Amino acid sequence: MKITDIKITPIAVSDPPLLNAAGLHAPYALRTIIEIETDIGITGLSEIPGSSGADEALAEARDAVIGLDPFHLSRIMQTITQQFGKETRAERGLSPWDSRKIVHVQSALEVACLDIIGKDTGRPVVDLLGGPVREQVPFSAYLFFKHRGAGGELEFNTAPKATGWAAARQAEGLTPEQMVAQAQGMIEEYGFRSIKLKGGALEPAQEVASIHALHKAFPDAPLRLDPNAIWKVETAVKWAKELEGILEYFEDPVRGQENMARLKKHTSIPLATNMCTTSFEDLPSSIALGSEDIILSDHHFWGGLKASIELSRICETFGRGMSMHSNSHVGISLAAMVHLGAAARHLTYALDTHYPWQEDEVIVGGKMKFEEGAVTVSREPGLGVELDRTELARLHENYKRCGLTHRNDEIEMQKVEPGWKFAAVRW
Repeated sequence: MKITDIKITPIAVSDPPLLNAAGLHAPYALRTIIEIETDIGITGLSEIPGSSGADEALAEARDAVIGLDPFHLSRIMQTITQQFGKETRAERGLSPWDSRKIVHVQSALEVACLDIIGKDTGRPVVDLLGGPVREQVPFSAYLFFKHRGAGGELEFNTAPKATGWAAARQAEGLTPEQMVAQAQGMIEEYGFRSIKLKGGALEPAQEVASIHALHKAFPDAPLRLDPNAIWKVETAVKWAKELEGILEYFEDPVRGQENMARLKKHTSIPLATNMCTTSFEDLPSSIALGSEDIILSDHHFWGGLKASIELSRICETFGRGMSMHSNSHVGISLAAMVHLGAAARHLTYALDTHYPWQEDEVIVGGKMKFEEGAVTVSREPGLGVELDRTELARLHENYKRCGLTHRNDEIEMQKVEPGWKFAAVRW
């Protein structure tokens, strides 16, 4: 079998005005859909975070991998490394999201090839990763401070009779009471059993007050707070003392491995990261410093599903917990996360997902189903999802019309607060 072509389709999906340390989500989130075609008529799918830079790198990689066998994943990964070289830690960038491109190319190609291999052999991707150790993969409710609105072309006033999660998704979320209402709507709809709050957007005291309100409303739910590394060590130490016994874990309250290690000396709350330890290159210093207790993997940023299985084993060896980071994604990425989550032996926490915030979908049958906060791994060949061509075309038109080429939450925030600037450390 040989790869004959790679199709690259950027899309834009509606995204609510969610606040974070880097600013405000634009009305559309960008994703790129990849289709790898073969000479036997099998096509493999994958999805990565969207940006013109990643799309250009994918286009450049196309010529290098055409003619290769999709079963030969080691050779494909080696070809990409030889073509682009290795990205350094510095190329990640300071903002909350990872700005590397080559890891996106690697994950895009690997996931699509695994989809091909699964379809060719009649086996689901989870079996190609070692087989399932769990059939249902648990996810966490992911709350955001937000402005009123639902993103894209849908405004709150267009659906005045919305109830439940449909209403909560559109409502303002800036106070502790509003965050409890947001959690109630999401949990009623999806059945999540743990709750994560994206912090770094408001004054720390306001965010901690929301955690207390959530703890009172959901006393049995494990809680997480993620300030996206925008707090000073002194600030994190202060509020960690108040959150002892309440948080399941504290995600990236401060920036960098050294500062995380400093904070660990002052709190018993487990520290998690998807910012200070984001590559295999980072692991030696992470282990030497003891900078975190939990690593949040993301196959888009660790080079694919097989690399994430390797990370799981390293975490188990060195006594680290493991979960998964999420970004604004649709069903192809979610399917890949579920196969990985089902196969990873050492998966110690429910996974993150933005999926409730996204209303658009590119897979046949519409949005994937959650039952009691979990998704059942597919037993269909490959990823178990197929493209809805009509929706793909519509969302590609969204991309062309919206004018966005990369994510920049600072620009969107300036529309609300003129002159606002991202700061690596704010409080």
